[in-house]
Amino acid sequence: MQRDDTLVLEPSEKWPPLWRGLAVALAAALGFAWLGFTHEAGSDYGVLSLLPAALVITMAVLTRKTVESLLAGALLGLLLIDPTDLVTPLADVTLAVMMDETIAWLILVCGMMGGLINLLARGGGVHSFGNFMTRLIKSPRGAMFGTVGLGLVVFIDDYLNSLAVSSSMKKITDSYQISREKLAYIVDSTAAPICILVPVSTWAVFFASLLEDSGAAEGGRGMSLYIDSIPYMLYGWAALLVVVLVAGNRLPDLGAMKQAEARARAGQPVPTGWEDQEESQPPRSTPAWLGLLNFLLPMGVLVFASVWYEIDLLKGVLVALGCTMLLYSVQRLLSFQQQVEATLDGFKVMLYPLATVCAGFILKEVNDQLGMTQYIIDTVTPLLTPALLPAVVFLVMALVVFSTASSWGVFVISLPIVVPLAQAMNVPMPLVVGALLSASAFGSHACFFSDSTVLSAQGAGCDTMDHALTQLPYALFGGALTLAALLAAGFWLA
Repeated sequence: MQRDDTLVLEPSEKWPPLWRGLAVALAAALGFAWLGFTHEAGSDYGVLSLLPAALVITMAVLTRKTVESLLAGALLGLLLIDPTDLVTPLADVTLAVMMDETIAWLILVCGMMGGLINLLARGGGVHSFGNFMTRLIKSPRGAMFGTVGLGLVVFIDDYLNSLAVSSSMKKITDSYQISREKLAYIVDSTAAPICILVPVSTWAVFFASLLEDSGAAEGGRGMSLYIDSIPYMLYGWAALLVVVLVAGNRLPDLGAMKQAEARARAGQPVPTGWEDQEESQPPRSTPAWLGLLNFLLPMGVLVFASVWYEIDLLKGVLVALGCTMLLYSVQRLLSFQQQVEATLDGFKVMLYPLATVCAGFILKEVNDQLGMTQYIIDTVTPLLTPALLPAVVFLVMALVVFSTASSWGVFVISLPIVVPLAQAMNVPMPLVVGALLSASAFGSHACFFSDSTVLSAQGAGCDTMDHALTQLPYALFGGALTLAALLAAGFWLA
């Protein structure tokens, strides 16, 4: 019998996800180019400004690729702005993003956090902490509540939460056959949503100063207004309620999470194709108490130093790295060369998540040039009433943050518009600020390319899109609760 080597594709394989997404991108590119040629230079882009974000979301769902989708959206946005020249605007936007102080801070913080976690793993600190927690935790529910509890303790910054808590707990959750996707969801739910509820956090410091700059609070009163708004930051409370229900098995596995948990119960908590980079075994035998100290002391120094330097995580992680290297050198756990190599290897692991976040910022810059945020606000403003203002502010800004992953930047644009509206309508300012912070936390939590989503997935050890899709039903549930509560509060208080 003659062998037939002809490759026959099944109907579902003729257009694999990546090619389907590229086909969408190509079709959109042609359409954007035509729109760019027919668009009058210098005029308002209007509804066209929404197209790049729509393309990113569509392509991401089809291909399950984040960086590629973000870059496609940015490129097509640039085509819409100027279809005759793509290279120069792309170079200018990329250079502007990479030279931005926030981006430089983010790269250094996340890279060195990855280095610190890898160093703790190489030195056996993560291994010792895992063994200690294993003796305390006796059930899958205990493992999930332990993760929630640790997330509540590490409240100072969502980056620290996303990376440190997930890396610390994945050994325990693996042992109880809890999927990495569920671990990532629990960690992500105690990152940004919890950070907004704590006045001693990077979020509080940033938004308190922003409230003063926008005129919502007098000079020196920004933090006071922020604290008054905490009861109305309803998404933070809703996300906490939902994650507690999930950890207590009071809320069933929904959507893609059901498949991930079925795979974990079958003996595979780690997704197919994923391999952890950290070396979790200690280099040599150390007493249990000393191994635990080698983990807890650097983490304690990290939190204390960050608070000491006015909630600056960059300075905190620098001090923590120095403390860890000194601690390991005194014990001769690792040579100085091995410690440097471990730190650099941890930095390398963070390159893809950082590339995703940087691509998201490039897309944000393009959206800003198109005027997307301003267009959405201007479209909705005429429809507002005092009772509807908090709920509409939450809904609109949540959609903007979800589309741009800019959980902080968009409020520089929106606050000068929303604050005068609230003052003119005599709506209580804490309620409006609570709605804004709820929108920021929801967008950061739900967006598939936001920094906390990407870092939670990386720390837990799963694909970013898998994490985003498994947690989306829970984020939407929390968002629906928040919207309903803000509607009720608006009619009650406004």
